[in-house]
Amino acid sequence: MAKTNLHIQVARSSRLELSSMSLVSSAAIMRTLRQSYARVEVSTVNNLQDLKQLVAKRPDIVFMGLKFVYEGDQKIWVSDYLEAHGIAHTGSPRPAIEFEQSKPLAKQCVINAGLASSAFTVVEHGCFPGTIDDLVFPLFVKPSNLGGGSGVDDKSIVYTADDLQAKLRALFAEYSSDVLIEEYLPGREFSVGVLNNGDELLAMPIEMKPSADANGNKILSLALKSGVLETPVSAVTDKTMHKQLSDFALNVFEVLGARDYGRIDIRLDADGVPHFLEANLIPGLIKGSGNFTKACLINQGIDHEEMLLRIVQLAEARIFAPNLLKSSGTRAVVAQW
Repeated sequence: MAKTNLHIQVARSSRLELSSMSLVSSAAIMRTLRQSYARVEVSTVNNLQDLKQLVAKRPDIVFMGLKFVYEGDQKIWVSDYLEAHGIAHTGSPRPAIEFEQSKPLAKQCVINAGLASSAFTVVEHGCFPGTIDDLVFPLFVKPSNLGGGSGVDDKSIVYTADDLQAKLRALFAEYSSDVLIEEYLPGREFSVGVLNNGDELLAMPIEMKPSADANGNKILSLALKSGVLETPVSAVTDKTMHKQLSDFALNVFEVLGARDYGRIDIRLDADGVPHFLEANLIPGLIKGSGNFTKACLINQGIDHEEMLLRIVQLAEARIFAPNLLKSSGTRAVVAQW
């Protein structure tokens, strides 16, 4: 079969704090895309100079595996930089990625749109508030701008002011991030993959089924999200719940200005009402692993190769429609069963 004559660069960083894609994942994506595209390479982007070198290669498409780099103290958003140089990229534009990067901003955006997310506050790094008057215990405490379960363990659910102070001390000692404190949602947890299918968005919910921790709570800790342990997942077979989760996730995806694909994480409150937890708009894409990959396969029968090709084809469409290079909108919102 003839290959499409396009040049694709898979961009990632070797700096853990910058990269959303592992070296193993980037190599696997490269191998898969080489079966369909004439030139596919991996670029390591750690700083602005690397980003300039990426642009100098003049790829048709950049497959995004990082969000930003630093030039001194200034954050350079990779999507903005590529768009300014007329280069198409996979995934969402910078405004949506900013929401993903900051859990509090994303939660407030969702709340402002009239969608449910638990009440919260943010504590600056190194600060120890005496009380949290506007929130009701138990509370869930985690870094405000880190993903992958960073800082989440069996001490993340706090029941007293003393528990809260202890968890804050632990987080401040290990991370430089501010801390998100939110009212704990005791219900089941779901992850909804969202994929643009050309004329519609496919919503693909799966249920997360982590084992109970030492305190009997079922949360996605760092150990689970890092792959030390595999979190069991299952299809959402109840049609009412499937539609409720799908509609909610698609509304959140649209409100955040997301594009192409991503994952919306949801947890139920005590009454079974879905609440937004966080968005992952550059989710892990390793074959046989990662909740987005699993959601595609379980809900739509979309295997790893087809998933990657669909993501690239969405960016490919923007090559031939330059006015869409900076578009953040979606065309239609359709929940799929």
